[in-house]
Amino acid sequence: MGISQRINQLEQPKPDLKPRIGLLIIGIILMGANLRAPLTSVGPLINSIRDSLGISNILAGTITTVPLLAFAFLSPFAPKLARRFGIEFTLFISLILLTIGIGIRSFGDATTLFIGTILIGSCIAIGNVLLPSLIKHHFTQNIGIITGIYTVSMNLCGAIGSGISIPISSLSGLGWSGALGCWGILSLLTLLFWLPRLQNQHKSIRLVQTKKKVKSINLWRSKLAWNVTLFMGFQSLIFYTMVTWLPEILEQKGLNTHEAGWMLSLMQFAMLPTTFIVSILAGRLKKQHSLVLISVVLLIGGLFGVLYGSIIFIPIWIITVGIGLGFAFSLAMMFFNLRTQNKNEAAELSGMAQSLGYLLSAIGPVLFGWLHDVTQNWNTSLLMLVLTSVIIFITGIGAGKNEYVPSK
Repeated sequence: MGISQRINQLEQPKPDLKPRIGLLIIGIILMGANLRAPLTSVGPLINSIRDSLGISNILAGTITTVPLLAFAFLSPFAPKLARRFGIEFTLFISLILLTIGIGIRSFGDATTLFIGTILIGSCIAIGNVLLPSLIKHHFTQNIGIITGIYTVSMNLCGAIGSGISIPISSLSGLGWSGALGCWGILSLLTLLFWLPRLQNQHKSIRLVQTKKKVKSINLWRSKLAWNVTLFMGFQSLIFYTMVTWLPEILEQKGLNTHEAGWMLSLMQFAMLPTTFIVSILAGRLKKQHSLVLISVVLLIGGLFGVLYGSIIFIPIWIITVGIGLGFAFSLAMMFFNLRTQNKNEAAELSGMAQSLGYLLSAIGPVLFGWLHDVTQNWNTSLLMLVLTSVIIFITGIGAGKNEYVPSK
């Protein structure tokens, strides 16, 4: 290459990457919004779905359990799909299938309801696992901020989904199927913002293929990986148990149906500022032990308040539980990146933790309800969540160490 050619290359302006980064952040925000709302929108409509389709309470209850099982069984395959097809392309296909699943679920038939729910849960499982890996790859210096942004988006839309399902279903001619189907608009919008990411697909695959050797991580023998997994699982267990049973608990304490439903939304809204702030704090701390301790103190305090406190202070106890869950959820998401050294390891740890973690969380609502049936009160069930909070503290101290999962 001659001197003149080198000078010409130096004089060529470098492409402005800010628009691409901006579109990527918007895409991540929209992707996060799709990871909870299609599920949380179901809970308030369970009675309408049951009465409309003539199904049993047990079968209706499985509508919220099936996605958790899909998370458990599909999460380990997400990193393998990403290595084969690339993260961006895998997420794009999952969005297409998510949109299809939302449509199938809204046909108004029991069979299509469960087929669509399985497809939705499978696609969300892919997004749950790969989004932290994508953030680690593109935002190495700002992991905490971007993770905080997408977790806020996830929880905000989840809370909105719980709150607007009944009003939408009450609109003329829509019913429960229309209320669930409207989330297909959000997934279609996300597809439009995700299309530009496919331009880099061939480049990302080529980079993986030209690496001489990618180190694999020995997760199953790693105490750190198991601590992250159990922390993820037990905080999810508390969240999904509260989402399932909190309204009924509060109704038995004297609140009416609408008040109990709003308390559930209040718990999720209380998580929003926490998920953003804690993600940033966790990314700046070498050890996250102090954040784990605050999370557990809030959870135990809030649960004891619901258990023994006055009904007048119920909103305070619910907000306390919500903030504690926000702490725990943010830490769980951050541990995937903080305890690994590259995007491949982050995807593997995320896959393991979310697979076993969601399988564990699926047991929570069932065990909680069974304890109530045996004891005929909610005291033992709520004390089970207090014990779960103690386990969160023990596993969180292990996961919060300034270490990385070991490589083979």
